[in-house]
Amino acid sequence: MHTTQRQISRALAAGALSVALLSAGTAGALATGAKPAPSPSMSARPNPKPSPSTMSSISIKADKTSVGVGDPVTFTGRTSGLRVGWPLVLQHQKGGKWIPLKATAKVKNGSSYSLTAKLNNPGAEHLRVSAVGKKVYSPTVTVNVS
Repeated sequence: MHTTQRQISRALAAGALSVALLSAGTAGALATGAKPAPSPSMSARPNPKPSPSTMSSISIKADKTSVGVGDPVTFTGRTSGLRVGWPLVLQHQKGGKWIPLKATAKVKNGSSYSLTAKLNNPGAEHLRVSAVGKKVYSPTVTVNVS
């Protein structure tokens, strides 16, 4: 098929007109502050935000799993994502709520901590360490108090 000069000119004119119309439409949309509708591929992409629990963590280990009433228990562990000197507090579960105890510590060089508590409530005590001011908790450990 043979293309004539007239057909080429028409194609170029149509292309130029399309570009002009698209540019005018985009400029008008930007001038009004309208945002383009997201395409299905844009809205299907997740926008992951790191949660505090994935950025920081606390491990815990009790030196005893069974003690007498009033006997001391030492809790040790390591932290990740908490700076040296960050305050930590021991919590116990009571009535479905986590209650802070008087045992506190601070993150040491090497990201470790150690704190000692006397447990006075007979029965199974469910305990964890919490970073003060953050939603970062250790796993729960159980110490039987008799």
